[in-house]
Amino acid sequence: MNPNQALWEKGDFTRIAAAMRESGEALVRDIGIRAGARVLDLGCGDGTTALPAAQAGAQVLGVDIASNLVAAGNRRAAEAQLSERLRFQQGDASNLQPLESGRFDWVVSIFGAMFAPRPHDVAREMVRVTRPGGRIVMGNWIPNDPTLVAQLLRISASYSPPPPEGFVSPMTWGVEDQVLERFGAAGVAREAVAFQRDTYTFRYPGPPPAYVDLFRRYYGPTMNAFEAAAKAGREEDLRRDLEALFESQNRSPDPGRTVIPATFLRVTVQVDG
Repeated sequence: MNPNQALWEKGDFTRIAAAMRESGEALVRDIGIRAGARVLDLGCGDGTTALPAAQAGAQVLGVDIASNLVAAGNRRAAEAQLSERLRFQQGDASNLQPLESGRFDWVVSIFGAMFAPRPHDVAREMVRVTRPGGRIVMGNWIPNDPTLVAQLLRISASYSPPPPEGFVSPMTWGVEDQVLERFGAAGVAREAVAFQRDTYTFRYPGPPPAYVDLFRRYYGPTMNAFEAAAKAGREEDLRRDLEALFESQNRSPDPGRTVIPATFLRVTVQVDG
């Protein structure tokens, strides 16, 4: 199996995505997706961005590497009675060849395509399937950022074996120069790429240690870190490190709930028309 597919089919990311829904809805409103727009949500998970885009009246295709998340997305579309304008299919952000060029008004990827291998191929494919005059919007976690997700991935990596030779960290999508270089190689001018810092807020109806346990049981990178830590006899060390992180990041005044804002890099690309 594709290692990236294995990572995201491990556990059940829908349990993590449930804490991100409000931020997905807010992002769709903010970027201005309108009725009738043709939208590709790349690395869509179970539809945190795709479903509100369809609710806004867009025609939406969600593509994800993980078959379980595609199935979950199609269930959510059916439950919301949106199946006529929202569907999900399995695919690889590095190779979207089944999709015709210039098909979409919007290509959106929020914490999705950044995890695909071969980032230059990802940038080229996103540009290819966007119509002239259309837009690409990415949300990418930022390396060394002090907020939750960057620190979660940093701590998890410190307990994990080194990556294979040739591995390109997904966090490089949070570095502006890297983004410019990748889209530049795909034919996009530097002035057509804009950046801004934005925030996603995780909202969990339980205390931080319970939220850590959710990541431990259902989030592929954290699951892998715990497996590696257990083999080294360091499982409790990892748990303590993550609980300390989640406690320190929690902004909820209610000790029985968790509210954690996380900073990301929003990338907007205007495809040449």
